[in-house]
Amino acid sequence: LLSEMQIAVTAWRTEGPWQADTLCAQAERAEAMGFHSYWLPENHFDDARAIPSPLTLLAAAAARTRRIKLATTSYLLPIRHPVQAAEEVAVLDQLSGGRLILGLGRGVQDAVFEVFGVPGKEKRSRFKSNLDTMIRAWKGEPLYADGDGNAVQLAPLPLQRPHPPLWVAAFGPLALKQVGGLGLPYLCSPIEPLAVLKSNYALHREAAEQMGHNLDPVVPVMRTVFITGNASLADRVKQRLAASALRQFQGGDVDVDDWAIVGDSEYARDRLAEYVETLGISHLIGGGRLPPLSESEQLCSHEWLLEIGQQLHY
Repeated sequence: LLSEMQIAVTAWRTEGPWQADTLCAQAERAEAMGFHSYWLPENHFDDARAIPSPLTLLAAAAARTRRIKLATTSYLLPIRHPVQAAEEVAVLDQLSGGRLILGLGRGVQDAVFEVFGVPGKEKRSRFKSNLDTMIRAWKGEPLYADGDGNAVQLAPLPLQRPHPPLWVAAFGPLALKQVGGLGLPYLCSPIEPLAVLKSNYALHREAAEQMGHNLDPVVPVMRTVFITGNASLADRVKQRLAASALRQFQGGDVDVDDWAIVGDSEYARDRLAEYVETLGISHLIGGGRLPPLSESEQLCSHEWLLEIGQQLHY
C-alpha cells in the first residue's frame, strides 16, 4: 500500500532585512499553498538567519494559521532547563490546537555552548537527561514531592498526548546511535549526500532494533530544493550554495548536486524520485540553505515542489 508523501517547507530567505513578521507571513502563505507543515530552525548569533527563539515565532504563526502543522528543525535541549522547555512546548501545543511537531537538536556551534555556559562535551548526556525529564513532565508524572508527599506536576499538559511528535536532528554516528536507541525518528541534515543518508538511516535503524524499538514509520528528510526553469538563475544559486558550503567546511570538494536539488522541474522530479526509492521518504522538508531570492522566485519553486511531491509515493 503506497502512501502520499507529505511536503513541508522551511523558512525561506528573501531580499531585505530580517523581520519576524515576515516569518509569520510565510507560515500563512505556506498554509494557503497547501504545505503539510512550516519549519523553523534554531540559529544563534548570525544576523542573516538568526532564529534564536523558534517557539515564540511559531506561537505568532499559530495565531495566524488554522491547519498547517508548525515545527522546529532543531530545538536545542542542552542549553535549556528541561521543565521550562516542557512548559513552553506544552503551551505552544495548546495554543496551536495540537499542531506542533518538535524537532530536537543538541547543537553544533562551540560559541553557543560557551555563551550559554554549557560544556560542549556534555551535550549528548544533557540532551538525554533533559529529554527524559521533559517526557516525564508531559506524561503528568510528579516533578517534585515534599516531605508530606505533596507533589507538583506540569500544567498545562500538551494537547497531543502524551506529547507532540518528537523528531531528532542528528549529525555523526554517535548522535545517530543515540536517536535510534531512543526509538525516535531521525531528522537528517540538509547538507549530507544521499549515499551518506542511506548509511545513516541504516545505522539509526540498527541502533533502534538493538534496544528493542519498533520504529515509527516516519522518515523525514530535509533537502535544499530550488526549482526553476531559468538555467542561469539555477547556476547562480548553485554557485552561492557551493561558496557557502566551502566557508562552512573550510575547504575540500563541495559538489552541490550531492546534497542540493537545484534545477528544472524534470530534474527535480527525477532526483526526488531517487530519494523516495532509496530512503522511503514519508515527509520531505524542502527549502534549506538557499541564498536570498525574490519572493516570486521562491514561490514559483514552492509551487513546483508541491506539484512534484503529489506525484511521488513511498
